[in-house]
This record gives sequence, C-alpha cells and structure tokens, in this order.
Amino acid sequence: MSALNDEIHDLMRFAAQRSMLPRFRNLAAGEVEMKGKDDPVTIVDLEVEAFLTEALTRLAPGVAVVGEEAVHADKAVLDHLKHQCWIIDPLDGTANFAEGKEPFGIIIALADAGETVAGWIYDPLKDRFCHAQRGAGAFVNGEQVIARTTGQTPPVTAVSRIFLTPEQSAMVDEKLAPHYTLVDIPRCAAEQYPRLALGENDVSSFQRTLAWDHAAGVLWLNEAGGKAARLDGSAYRVDQHDAPGLVGASSPAIWDAFVGRALG
Repeated sequence: MSALNDEIHDLMRFAAQRSMLPRFRNLAAGEVEMKGKDDPVTIVDLEVEAFLTEALTRLAPGVAVVGEEAVHADKAVLDHLKHQCWIIDPLDGTANFAEGKEPFGIIIALADAGETVAGWIYDPLKDRFCHAQRGAGAFVNGEQVIARTTGQTPPVTAVSRIFLTPEQSAMVDEKLAPHYTLVDIPRCAAEQYPRLALGENDVSSFQRTLAWDHAAGVLWLNEAGGKAARLDGSAYRVDQHDAPGLVGASSPAIWDAFVGRALG
C-alpha cells in the first residue's frame, strides 16, 4: 500500500499545483457557476476531476470512478458505489475556494462493495496528506496518528445549520448548546475530519453524507481511534449516501455522549 499512497499523493499534489493553487483568489469571470443553492462549481473542480479520473483509470484499469461532478452530470454514475470504485472530490470546500477563503482540499477514496478500504485527504496550502487503509491505522504525512480530544470542558462541537430544518436547529439550541462549546464547521470535510483527530474539535455532526465528502474521512478518523458512524451506531457505507445523519468524534466516549444527548 505504501507505493499506492505515494502515487496518490503525487497525483493530488500535481493537480493542486497545476490547477488549484494558481487560481486561488485568482478566478476569472465565468470560472464559477452555481449547480444549486449554496453549491458552486469552478473550473478547478472540473479540471482536477478530469485529470484524476484519467490518472486513476490508468492506475487501475477496470475500476470505475465516481466523481462529484460526473455524478452531477449523470446520476447513473452513483450505481458504481455498489462495486469496487474510486471516489473523488476534486475540490472539497468549493464555496470557500470560490470566495477566496481557506480551507479547501482534494479527497480520494477507494471502496469495494459499499465499504471504504482506503482514503486520502490532501490540503495543498498546508501540504498535509492524510491517509488510511482499513485495519492499518491513520497517518499524516507518513506519521501514524492517534486521535486526541481537545481536553476542553465543555467539549468543542462543530455544527453546521446550513442543511438543518428549523426544528433540527431548535434541537441543537435545546439539547446540545447547554453542554458543548459550539463552533462553525469549516465547510470542508478535508479540514473537518483532521480537526476531529488532531485536538481541534471533539465532535461534529453532518446532515448530508455524500460519499465524496465522507468516505475517506470516516475511515481515517476510525483508523485513528476516533469514531464516525450513523446516529444508530451503524457503519457508514458509501452506497447509502442518501441516508441523513452522521457523527464524527475524537473518541468513542464523546461520540456516545453526543449522540445520547441528540437523541435523548
């Protein structure tokens, strides 16, 4: 797996240096469009996905590629999530990038029969490369990491209200706010998952659970010794990406306490 990690790292870094970094805070008119409300796409998303799709197909001929933008163009691409496939988020944090803000990154996962078997998360500004293989631990720039909490009381909780209903937002205020220090999410899974293992956040809840956002991060956090799972405790599967609700935490105990309060 070491050779594959190196190959993926090289691909991600090259894509960032060729397409992403030169356009950061330098997007031209017409290089940003809206796919929907709060859902922009840039020329960088399209270029990076096209490059990675071609490169990964050469790397593993016959393995399907599920890219965020390919799915937007053709929902039938999602059928590949049931089988062996690569999953690509070519520019995670597009809204940040389009506004000239950090953070943003590239996410790649390898899945088989609905389960993530390996994942890679790259932050080009920090040159931080997170990777994990199922059953082999979690790593940052080649060094194994063990999830740690913030050590703060109350625990630090990152919550997004963007996709919450008014009732769900009221639940956050009633059940969670009295027991946690609430902070904003970075609007970038490539940043949020590392925060949950590196002592910056203790817990985060996600309403949308799209495979390209979460497949790699869930595996990486669990391999680090944290916990990411559905609200009922079941494992996250990439072929159940339409199911709502996912919680990640820096430790299983913090996960249990948070979910207990959220559902209690």
